[in-house]
Amino acid sequence: MYAIVDIETTGGYAENHRITEIAIVHHDGLQPGKTYRALINPDRNIPSYITGLTGITNEMVSTAPRFEEIANDVFEMLSGKVFVAHNAHFDYSFLKKEFEHAGITWQTKKLCTVRLSRKIIPGLRSYSLGSIADSLGIKINNRHRASGDAEATVQVFDILIKRDNEGHIGKALKRNSGETILPPNLPKENFDALPAKPGVYYFLNSRGSVIYVGKAANIKKRIAGHFSGDAREWSRQNIRNEIHQIRYELTGNEMIALIFESQEIRRLWPKYNQAQKYRVEEWGIYPYEDRNGYLRFSVNTVMRGSQPLVRLSTKGDAWNFLWEKVHAYELCPKLCGLQQTKGLCFQHQTGECHGACQEIESPKKYNKRIQKMLDSIRQKGESLVILGKGRSAQEKSLIFIKEGSYFGHGFADRKQSINSVEEVQKLVRPGVETPTIHNLVSSYLANVKGEEVITL
Repeated sequence: MYAIVDIETTGGYAENHRITEIAIVHHDGLQPGKTYRALINPDRNIPSYITGLTGITNEMVSTAPRFEEIANDVFEMLSGKVFVAHNAHFDYSFLKKEFEHAGITWQTKKLCTVRLSRKIIPGLRSYSLGSIADSLGIKINNRHRASGDAEATVQVFDILIKRDNEGHIGKALKRNSGETILPPNLPKENFDALPAKPGVYYFLNSRGSVIYVGKAANIKKRIAGHFSGDAREWSRQNIRNEIHQIRYELTGNEMIALIFESQEIRRLWPKYNQAQKYRVEEWGIYPYEDRNGYLRFSVNTVMRGSQPLVRLSTKGDAWNFLWEKVHAYELCPKLCGLQQTKGLCFQHQTGECHGACQEIESPKKYNKRIQKMLDSIRQKGESLVILGKGRSAQEKSLIFIKEGSYFGHGFADRKQSINSVEEVQKLVRPGVETPTIHNLVSSYLANVKGEEVITL
């Protein structure tokens, strides 16, 4: 037994919106049966553009029951039935969230008539409900209202059942088929072919344009998480409905994936990559001289126009950087902004600090060590290569840092030796150092986890 469902809502994703109307039609596989329909008070304002689309006004739902008041009736209609809807993820996600609000646990098998139509009736210009209905000669009465769209979906489902000569409906209902989590326009074959390896992936629309770029340590697992999770951005139908194809590029490891993702976002500017379209927060280390003549440091966010001594991606990275310098140059952690204690700093007990925090050591003597530290930072940076896993067992990856700045990344035979700048430059794909990439590399070098680093 199937329950064919259509809902109207206050917006496009279940996390922040509510249902305003619902229609349910039972179907036994041969013909429709019992029906249920109701307006629902969403306990919030219906946006004017939604009213323009559906015709449902705030006045119409003001005296309607809230979902909690009809939740048991809706649950009874759906219980024990296969959930069927046109773009099933949308309707299902809203109902699941509404049941959660009502304190009811609900889960069931589901079928999407968009995905089924693509398999059983291939070659249509569009698989929207209106387009499919037109192509099949189905007239939709009361379009964009739950009862009208549910009735049209019933008629579409009738035809799909009759034309399903290859058993696509049965296959979609099998456990672990994966059909029910996928966007309506994405071929399952495309998803099945995704690798469980590190890399960068691209979501493409019907015109082949890239609309989103992402990175993953496991591409297939990450993408499955997008589609099956409740994350707000992946519940928005305008993303799911636009995905027609997925491409990917293997990177061998997550560090290269992070860098390559950043480069690709800057190159393509996909419409749904919002995070890197805005200024990335950076933390800077700023030197200054106090009124007693001691050179000191503070850690603050990097503001436009400021010139920090060092830029890092997190406050923690900045503190780790300063602690390394404290140990290397026998500096005072209090004067470096790392301790707030009264009296002598903790490092004085170990002999690493010579008492500058209590003016036991003179500013002139202390500042000589500070100056050595500053000179080491300000001199031309080292050229080095970060080696990591490649895309296969026979390969290794390379991230080339030339004179302190990111130059590019690439791949080489695992047995190939790396001896000079000239050799590395022939192996890597040149790139541009952005603040995001600078932070990634700086943070990595501050906490090297095992990949080999070669200084040239």
